[in-house]
Amino acid sequence: MQNDPAKAESGLPLKVLVIDDHPLVRRGLVETIQEEFSNVVVAEASDSQSCIESVLREIWDVILLDIAMPGRSGLDILQEIKQERPKTPVLILSNYSEDQFAIRSLKSGANGYLTKDVVGHELVAAIKRVLAGGKYIGASLAEKLATYLDVDTSKPLHNTLSNREYQVMRMLANGQMPKEIAAELSLSIKTVSTFRSRILKKMMMKNNAELMRYAMENGLVDTHPPSA
Repeated sequence: MQNDPAKAESGLPLKVLVIDDHPLVRRGLVETIQEEFSNVVVAEASDSQSCIESVLREIWDVILLDIAMPGRSGLDILQEIKQERPKTPVLILSNYSEDQFAIRSLKSGANGYLTKDVVGHELVAAIKRVLAGGKYIGASLAEKLATYLDVDTSKPLHNTLSNREYQVMRMLANGQMPKEIAAELSLSIKTVSTFRSRILKKMMMKNNAELMRYAMENGLVDTHPPSA
């Protein structure tokens, strides 16, 4: 076991906030952190409201945030955290492949991005990295970022969408109906329909079929649904 050097010298515990709506996932993350760091306090939040309350109530050394939270998207929560606590490192945890959300997360202020299938052996390294003031990106993500930076100004159409529009677009492209999307995101069906209209206009498309084709061609939809 070890601790952040600055924390160890001060005698203060390392404070970590884990935000995920799946109890088993939270338990695994907490156990990994407690096994590695000898003097650590880990708190948990299961939804956006308790997350923001915890962020406002205390100062955290690092926050682990699931990108797929019910009600509000993890990217929306990330932006609010960064508004309230701009210096607090935030590591994004995701079931989605890196090319779908990683770049958006980093642009929104995240200090690192981990997919949950590799989080077990990368989590500790990522926490140490961001505590030292750096950003954590895995080798595959570094390669994607290099490719992204080489792209000229003719950005892909989906990069013109807001974070919420992008989330709704992916759900539509996965074949979800407006009623299902509204229930999952805690929105009205009318609001979802408004988002759909904006998405089609920005992406210069006529219907959901074109969205589905575009999303498949650009690797924006999941071949298999993510597991908890």
